[in-house]
Amino acid sequence: MVERHSNDSGWIEVITGSMFSGKSEELIRRLRRAQIARLKVQSFKPAIDLRYSEEHIVSHSEMKLASQLVTSTREILESVTSDTEVVGIDEGQFFDADLVNVANQLAAEGKRVIIAGLDMDYLGRPFEPMPLLLAIAEDITKTRAICMQCGSPATYTQRLIASRERVVVGASDAYEARCRACFDPNLGQANEA
Repeated sequence: MVERHSNDSGWIEVITGSMFSGKSEELIRRLRRAQIARLKVQSFKPAIDLRYSEEHIVSHSEMKLASQLVTSTREILESVTSDTEVVGIDEGQFFDADLVNVANQLAAEGKRVIIAGLDMDYLGRPFEPMPLLLAIAEDITKTRAICMQCGSPATYTQRLIASRERVVVGASDAYEARCRACFDPNLGQANEA
């Protein structure tokens, strides 16, 4: 990824991949670097994700950065102050399609927008709005995990619990990273007991 100077026009960066691939960790790293550069940073996470903290973006490796809980993409737009230079958004897949418009508007205002989120759901299907964000982003980073079955590079998120709901917030208790060969989309669709 090429770092840009704060006087350039805004742009969008997307960090995507499976669970346990380091997306939030990379988002936190980039936001911390911006803070070290004395840029004004604001970060956001969806209110649905309370796994580790209400006040922080937290990676599975326990890195954390202060953030604001929001219930909608519009709330992000309303909360970003005019002097903010870098906007971080974690768990982009939990927002609606309006996240694309919000990211575009913030970038048009000259802000660097960094969004992390899953690219595929538990069935291996594109997880909206992430595919649309990938299409408009200037910079894309696809992270890979390690398959918890065979040790190969993993790009899929395997659901381990029985549920047909598309969104089930969880961590290692409910999901693991899998490679294409070990991924079984039917495992997460088993009938609930």
